[in-house]
Amino acid sequence: MTERLPLRIVPVGMSLAVFLVITYLVCVSYGLIFQNANMHQLLPMLLPGFIWFSWQSFFIGLLWAFAYGWYAAIVFIPIYNFFAARGRKS
Repeated sequence: MTERLPLRIVPVGMSLAVFLVITYLVCVSYGLIFQNANMHQLLPMLLPGFIWFSWQSFFIGLLWAFAYGWYAAIVFIPIYNFFAARGRKS
């Protein structure tokens, strides 16, 4: 069986952050195209400081999406690496 390297925070953090930024852009676009999609209610609940719709809050939402991606990586990677290392020992 091949030895797996531990996950690294920077590549995973950037991947998750960019993924969530793209998802945010899709959600905002969807909300602008389909006015009755209730994005004006969902996004303010998920993103502190976001108000539908101003340019300032649009950029706040981008920052929060990016930050959530990094938060997930910072929390998940050490937990994953810990359990992966324990699995290799047994």
